[in-house]
Amino acid sequence: MNTSLSWLNDHIDLAELSTAEISDLLTFSGIEVEGIESKGIPSELIVVAQVKEAQQHPDADKLKVCMVDAGEPELRQIVCGAKNYSVGDKVPCALPGADLGGGFVIKEGKLRGVASLGMLCGASEIGMPDEEDGLMILPADSVIGTKLQDLYPSDTVFELEVTPNRPDSLSHRGVARELSVLSKRELKDLATPAFETTSSPVVLSSGTCPYYTSTRISGVKVGESPAWLKSKLEAIGLRPINNVVDITNYILHDLGQPLHAFDAAKVTGNLLVRNSPGGEVFKALDEEDYTLLSEDCVISDESGAALALAGVMGGLDSGVTETTTDLILESAWFTPSEIRRTSRRLILTSDSSYRFERQADPGMVLPAAARAIELILELAGGKAEPIEVAGQIPADFPKVTFSEEQLNQVSAGSITMEEATDCLTRLGLSDCGDGSWSIPSNRPDLTRPIDLIEEVVRVIGFDRIPVSTLAHAVPRSASDKFYDAELSLKKHLGALGFYECQTIKLIAESQIPDLLPLKPLQDADFIRVALPLSEDHSVMRPSLAPGLVASAANNARQGAKAIRLFEAGTCFRHFGGGKKKDNEFPVLAILQTGQQNPPSWANTHPASSDIYDLKATLQSLAPNLPLTFKAKDLGGYLLTATVHLGDANIGVVGRLAPVRCRELDLPLETHIAELDMAKLAKIVSSGAPVTDLPQFPGSSRDVAMELPLDLAASEVESALAKFKEPLLVSSRCVSLFSDPSGEKIAADKKSVAYTFLYRADDKTLKTKEVDAAHQALLAHLEKSLPVKFR
Repeated sequence: MNTSLSWLNDHIDLAELSTAEISDLLTFSGIEVEGIESKGIPSELIVVAQVKEAQQHPDADKLKVCMVDAGEPELRQIVCGAKNYSVGDKVPCALPGADLGGGFVIKEGKLRGVASLGMLCGASEIGMPDEEDGLMILPADSVIGTKLQDLYPSDTVFELEVTPNRPDSLSHRGVARELSVLSKRELKDLATPAFETTSSPVVLSSGTCPYYTSTRISGVKVGESPAWLKSKLEAIGLRPINNVVDITNYILHDLGQPLHAFDAAKVTGNLLVRNSPGGEVFKALDEEDYTLLSEDCVISDESGAALALAGVMGGLDSGVTETTTDLILESAWFTPSEIRRTSRRLILTSDSSYRFERQADPGMVLPAAARAIELILELAGGKAEPIEVAGQIPADFPKVTFSEEQLNQVSAGSITMEEATDCLTRLGLSDCGDGSWSIPSNRPDLTRPIDLIEEVVRVIGFDRIPVSTLAHAVPRSASDKFYDAELSLKKHLGALGFYECQTIKLIAESQIPDLLPLKPLQDADFIRVALPLSEDHSVMRPSLAPGLVASAANNARQGAKAIRLFEAGTCFRHFGGGKKKDNEFPVLAILQTGQQNPPSWANTHPASSDIYDLKATLQSLAPNLPLTFKAKDLGGYLLTATVHLGDANIGVVGRLAPVRCRELDLPLETHIAELDMAKLAKIVSSGAPVTDLPQFPGSSRDVAMELPLDLAASEVESALAKFKEPLLVSSRCVSLFSDPSGEKIAADKKSVAYTFLYRADDKTLKTKEVDAAHQALLAHLEKSLPVKFR
C-alpha cells in the first residue's frame, strides 16, 4: 500500500519527524516499510522560464534555438527539440548544474554546433506526471525565475506491507492513527459533515451484505478533478479519471471505506442486493466477463441487471461517465469471508475487495459517505438527498478484560498499569471501569486479553522487556537426533545435486495412480477431506511420490534435462483398513530422471539415468551397510522392489510406468524411491563404524554359475548373506550372459559370474585356507540355489 507523507499530514502533524524516524516507528510497530520514494522537483536549479524567441536550428530540421527568460539579467540560449510550445509559453528550465537524478547533471554545451546553456524540460524529466508529449507548459501566471520546488512541493511515498490482521491501517487515516499512538502526537479531528438519514427501499436478500446505504445526487457535472485531488492520487500511483470517481478513490485511501458511484440514468427503479441465481454473466469495469455462482453477491436494479459485484468491482455498463448528471453513491459493509471467496474464485481483486475481505470498519460507512457527498457537491455541484440506510450495522465487539497480573507476567514487571492504560486509551479503547475494555469498530483483531497485552508491549516497545535466560540445557532427545539425522540427509542429497521440494500435503484423486506407499493401500486407508477447497486438494497424501512427480513434470515442461528432486515430509493414512486411528509418519522420497549429467563440451549427449543411478544414490545415504533390492509388485510402477539396508527394510523403489511418463511429458526412465524416514534416521544417527585398513593381503576366487533365467539377483545375494564364513570379505557380480537361441546356453538359463574376496585380519592366508573357505561357499550355494557351476 502506497502512503503519501503530505497526505498523512492532513491527519497528523509530522513536521519534526524525519523520513527515517517515521520508517522506524512503523517498522517496529509491525508495519513493514518495503520502500521509500521521494517525489517532486529534484533540484532547486529548475526554474520557471518564458520562451521569448524560437528560431530554426541552422543545421537540424527538428531542433530550434530558443531565447528564454529565466529571471536572469540576460536571456539564456537553449536548443530544444520539442514541438508543443509557442513563443510566450512558460516552461521549466534546468540551469547548468541541475541534477535530474540518475547522475544526469545539466551542463553547458553545444548541439549540432550551436551553444545550449541549459535544458527546457518535460514533466517526466523533472519528476512530474506527463500530461502531454513535449515540454511541461506551466500556468500563465507563474512568476519567471521562481523555483519549481516552490510551486510543486515534494512528497515522500512509503510502500507499506500491512499484515492481514490490521485492516485499520489500510488508509492514510489508519496509518496516521498508528503514528499518533507511537509518537504520542495528537491525531487531528475528523471533520465529519452533518448528514441526514432515512429508511431505504433497498432490499437486502443476501447474507453477504447486512448493512447498505445509498445516496442520490442530482445535477452533478462530471469533469476534471482539481489539482490538489489529482496530485494526491498521483502521489500514490493512481490515475485520475474524473471528479466523481476520483472522490471515491480518495475516500477509500483516506478513510479506508470503499465507495461506488452508479450512473442513476442506468439504474431501473430501486437497487437490490441479492445473490446471483448462478450462471449469470457479469461484465466488470476491467471489461472482462465473469460467470457467477449462487454464492456470489451482486448489486442489481428492478430490471434484474447486475450493476456491481458486491464489494469487489463495479459493472462496466453502470459506471459514471462524463455524460452522467445524476448518480447513486453506495457505501456498505460486506461479510469478509464471502467477499474473499468470490474474489479468490474469480481471480478478481481490487482496492475495495482488498479491504472488505480483511474487514473494513463498519463505523466508517456513514462518515465516509457524508464526506464523499460533501466533496461531490463542492467539486461537481448538484443536490443530495438524505442517505438511505438498509439493514443493521454489525454489533459492537464484546468487551475484553485486561489483567495487570498477566501484563506483569509478560513484561516482567517493566510496564506499569498507568502506562498500559494510557496506551490503550490512545489506541481508541474505552475503559469500562470493571477491568474490561470496549473495542472500537476499527480493531476487529482485538478479541482476547492477550491481544491487549500484545498491543501495549508493541506500542511501548519490546526493548522495555528485560532480557533474561530461562532456558536450561537438557539431554539430547530422540526428536533432536531425528532432526539432526534428517538435516544431515538433506545436506547430503543437496551435495549430490538434488533439489529439495516442499509440496502441499493434499493431493487430487487423479494423482492416486502415482502413489508409491511404503505399505500396500486399501481404499479405506485413504483419509479424504470432507469439504475440500478444490478437487486438487481432496485427499491427504499417503505418499510423497505424487507431489514429486508433479514437480518433475513441471520442470520437464520448462526444458529441464536432468531432474533430481527429493522431499522430506509427513504422510497420512488409516492403518488396518480404517479400523485403527489416523496416523502420520515421516517419509523421504527421491526422484531421479533425465540425463545423468548436464551436457558439456566433453559430453554433448549424456546417458539417461537408470535404476542403478538411483541405487547408487540410496547406497550413499549409508555407505557402511549393504544395500539390496528385493523384487515386489507395488501396483502402478515397473521394476518395483523393497529397499533393504543391512537387515532393515527401509522403503520401496520403482520406475514410473512409461504411459504415465508420456502423459506428463517426463523422460521414460523416471525412478522414485520412498524411504521410511524414522528407520533411516535411526541408521544414520547411529554413525558408521570405523575400521582399520587391512594389514594383510586378500585372495580372490571367481566362479561362474548356471542359474534359472527367472531367478532374481536378490535371491543370490540373500543366499550369500546367509553364509557365515568370517574369511569372506565381499562378493561382486562381474558378468551376466544368456542366449535366447539356446545355442551357447539353454534358453531358460543364464550364466552369472561372481568374484569373491577372502582375507584374515591377523595373518596372510594360505592357499589351502582360501580354497577350503571357497569350497564351503560353493557347497552352501548348491544347497541354497538351483545352481550348476560351470
